[in-house]
Amino acid sequence: MEEETPTTAVPGPGRKHDNGVNDPEEDPGSAGDGISSLQQPLLKKSNTLTANHLAMVGAKVSHIESLDYEIIENDLFKHDWRSRSTVEVLQYVFLKWALAFLVGLLTGVIASLINLAIENISGVKMLHMVQLVRDKRYWAGFFYFSGFNLALTFVAAVLCVVFAPTAAGPGIPEIKAYLNGVDTPNMFGAPQLIVKIIGSICAVSSGLDLGKEGPLVHIGACLANLLSQGGSGRFRLRWKWLRYFNNDRDRRDLITCGASSGVCAAFRSPVGGVLFALEEVATWWRSALLWRTFFSTATVVVVLRGFIEVCRGGRCGLFGAGGLIIFDVGDVTVRYRLGDLLLVTLVGVIGGVLGALYNHVLHMVLRLYNLINDKGRMAKLALALAVCVFTSAGMYVLPFAVPCTPCDPAFGTACPATGRSGNFKQFNCPAGQYNDLATLLHATNVDATRNIFSTGTPGEFRLDSLLIFFAIYCVLGLFTFGIAVPSGLFLPIILMGAAYGRIVALVLQSTVAASIDHGLYAVLGAAALMSGSMRMTVSLCVIFLELTNNLLLLPMTMFVLLIAKTVGDAFNPSIYEIILDLKGLPFLEPKPEPWMKDLTVGELAAAKPRTISLQVVEKVSTVLEVLQNTGHNGFPVVDRPRPGLSELHGLVLRSHLVAVLRKRWFLAEKRRTEEWEARERFSSVELADKNCKIDDLELTPEELEMYVDLHPFTNTTPYTVVETMSVAKAVVLFRSVALRHMLIMPKYQGPEISPLVGILTRQDLRAHNILGAFPHLAKKSKTH
Repeated sequence: MEEETPTTAVPGPGRKHDNGVNDPEEDPGSAGDGISSLQQPLLKKSNTLTANHLAMVGAKVSHIESLDYEIIENDLFKHDWRSRSTVEVLQYVFLKWALAFLVGLLTGVIASLINLAIENISGVKMLHMVQLVRDKRYWAGFFYFSGFNLALTFVAAVLCVVFAPTAAGPGIPEIKAYLNGVDTPNMFGAPQLIVKIIGSICAVSSGLDLGKEGPLVHIGACLANLLSQGGSGRFRLRWKWLRYFNNDRDRRDLITCGASSGVCAAFRSPVGGVLFALEEVATWWRSALLWRTFFSTATVVVVLRGFIEVCRGGRCGLFGAGGLIIFDVGDVTVRYRLGDLLLVTLVGVIGGVLGALYNHVLHMVLRLYNLINDKGRMAKLALALAVCVFTSAGMYVLPFAVPCTPCDPAFGTACPATGRSGNFKQFNCPAGQYNDLATLLHATNVDATRNIFSTGTPGEFRLDSLLIFFAIYCVLGLFTFGIAVPSGLFLPIILMGAAYGRIVALVLQSTVAASIDHGLYAVLGAAALMSGSMRMTVSLCVIFLELTNNLLLLPMTMFVLLIAKTVGDAFNPSIYEIILDLKGLPFLEPKPEPWMKDLTVGELAAAKPRTISLQVVEKVSTVLEVLQNTGHNGFPVVDRPRPGLSELHGLVLRSHLVAVLRKRWFLAEKRRTEEWEARERFSSVELADKNCKIDDLELTPEELEMYVDLHPFTNTTPYTVVETMSVAKAVVLFRSVALRHMLIMPKYQGPEISPLVGILTRQDLRAHNILGAFPHLAKKSKTH
């Protein structure tokens, strides 16, 4: 059931008919849409105000529902809280902190193992390929390099295509949507976790222009979800303590901890991980959640530090010290004059423009890829393998196009590096010389970032090599993101930005006197491009400070991030917002459209069909008919204490109605029950089950004539607003409180006046849906 607003369904594109059954020929997500142009929307929008929404999750059109973050304060819930003993309360508190610790612990361990696996697999591949090149067996080197990459990409793509399509991509947009209140299907299960881990290792090791940082965030969220639910499927652990987490609110908080832990594991940045969750993914926040996320990230850091100590000296990986990211420039003294701020401003402005341009082109590429992926599994697999072949060819051939560079005596014995890692890869060069482009291309993303961020090496990289590296990474970044493998955007954008920063430093060096180190320009360029594309500021600033270990970079980093974000916002949304829109996920933005102030929620409710409400004591046949003929997930309950007078009693959820029918808690006469009667038959654990299927429910004619008392299951404190409230204010309230249903009350009360004007849900407050129902507002939207 994808509809949530209790309204009578109206036939139309993508709407349920009066009998509540979707017509496949009118489904906006059906295969017969015939989308043939990149200018057409991936999901067709309805021309009427509708609560029906579909989304593309895992390149498959899925029915989307909202999550119940609101506390359902019915009689059973109140009794459950009143009857909890001190021991049970302590169990609940202890379990919240214990699960936060386990999320951090497991995320840190898995991230370390992923790093080590990538370093060793890539190390074996690179060392053998370089040896073939040094033996002048160039074709053998190419086929070995390409074949190795092709095999790894094939494994990653097959896992995603066959076993877990939703594991492809970074997973961060879906996490944002989930924490915003959208139940993204099949995103946080065990198959997604396993495929994400193995797929990330294979995809990154294959040399594709993608990172493991986004997948690590998704891995942390999957771990959090599985721990809170005791697993998934038939292997789910039925531990009685876990009953406390059988709700959307606590699961949301733990997934927030998982997302923070993933960022911390990716960048070894505990504070940055917390701020990333606060700034980028979480919609709802409070101080208690801040403490728990920080506790999780602190646990991750301890685990990572332990692996670093164990792997010190390269004992665990063929490259570096296990590949755990750190770009330590703490010993570099940062000195800059007032005139350098003008140069930093230039870096920020260009970074914002490049980031916005990157988002625009990636948007078009993703639309094209969605059309290709819709052709089926073989099309997805062929696309991933084609990108892999193109990537391998470019990375292998391009270093031959640049001349060798003689080693500077100041470099010492580190030049050239013929072994595992280093800034001066010899590749095809004679003794005493190195290939600077091979230094960047024939290394893991982590080692390439270490090399390009290196300080005190202004003449290490040639301008033509940096231009080639920047161009190839832009092209590969655009064409790699969107294929059916786990992929992240962080590292590719960091590498592009770092190359851009060094290019700016080399150009400025020949034109003006700049006192800032080239490696620090690389850091500023990476920060500018990331902010220009992802539009993050505070979390990104802290992440870069924790990575570089140099507080002297703080003023310049803050300055360049603010400039890049401001410039980027002038052109288009962030890359994650673009992906959310492409997937059709009904994400509510924090800032409503200006024209929403000119529309009231009463006018919005009037554009919808008549609201369906139930009585406090309702006939079984009526309840069953409502469930069968609608897909709504919440129904207002109206009480009539005496003739001519009616009042709103509250809101009852569909899942609770189904639970009542399945248990056949029926009354022979129309009466209100006592409190103990419902508590004898129902528990909070049973009501937390979201099983809303009634297809197999068979009731006798005698049972259909009986009654159901809904008052023990009705949320008597739903969020209500007055009909004169503006839609802009309603959007802010809906998002801030993480609602699923918003009831609209009349401004004037009276005996003959209905106590309810209407009800709004997430889809009703979406800008495109409102504009479809109120075309005159579209003109105003263009003027703002």
